[in-house]
Amino acid sequence: MSQVIRVAHSPDSDDAFMFYALAKGKIDTGALRYEHELQDIETLNHRARRRELDVSAVSIHAYPYIARDYALLSSGSSMGDGYGPRLVSPQPPPEDPRAAARGRRIAVPGLLTTAYLALRLWQPDFEPVVMAFDQIEPALHRGDIDLGLLIHEGQLTHADDGLQLWVDMGAWWLADTGLPLPLGGNVVRRDLGAEVIAQVSRDLRASIEYALAHRDDALAHASRYNRGISDERTDAFVGMYVNDWTVDYGARGREAVQLLLDRAAAAGIIPERVSVDFV
Repeated sequence: MSQVIRVAHSPDSDDAFMFYALAKGKIDTGALRYEHELQDIETLNHRARRRELDVSAVSIHAYPYIARDYALLSSGSSMGDGYGPRLVSPQPPPEDPRAAARGRRIAVPGLLTTAYLALRLWQPDFEPVVMAFDQIEPALHRGDIDLGLLIHEGQLTHADDGLQLWVDMGAWWLADTGLPLPLGGNVVRRDLGAEVIAQVSRDLRASIEYALAHRDDALAHASRYNRGISDERTDAFVGMYVNDWTVDYGARGREAVQLLLDRAAAAGIIPERVSVDFV
């Protein structure tokens, strides 16, 4: 008898790429049958806090709030290896962007996103204005906000829209720590039990490995979720966030997750330190 596993991820080309094999039945999942739901990452963060999903993409920032109910899967990470969310403005960057950002109204794509966490670590003194990630650029052009923190494809396209880079959070984090910036991951409910969790872990890894081995087919599937960017940029964006880090965090990736959350706890951004376990 089959068991249904409710899995949710963002409607983005990188997530679509890594879940391609699962969504299209390209791999044998035995007695598990996966039902997919697509929602933006901040919505998924909050749904995970309510324990609504069996498996979900979440922001690493959200993990401390759900750690009692969910474990972090060893596969499925989105790592910014020297790149990541980008703080942009219609105005050119000043000599000291960090000082200039102090006290500004900055649009962020959610208070549980890792983008917001990284920004708070970089500059803790600003006024966050929460809005949907795809509304940040229009708000900048209207002058509703001073600065905007871009995720998803906006990381690649902001210059096309006349926006200028003040700081790349992934580049800052790498320079500061020597580690990639762990932005997102996939979690599984602990109460599914060890046997099911182990198979979910194997299935997700197999899906990622299948997509990397059948890149053209997986990219064709992922391009349906690329929000109007070219195939070349879709390929580049997927390459940024689905790679060897995604197959497995590895020792450096695990270190990066723990360090990020340790710094968040020390800064009072999350309520307490959490020890991250991977399955």
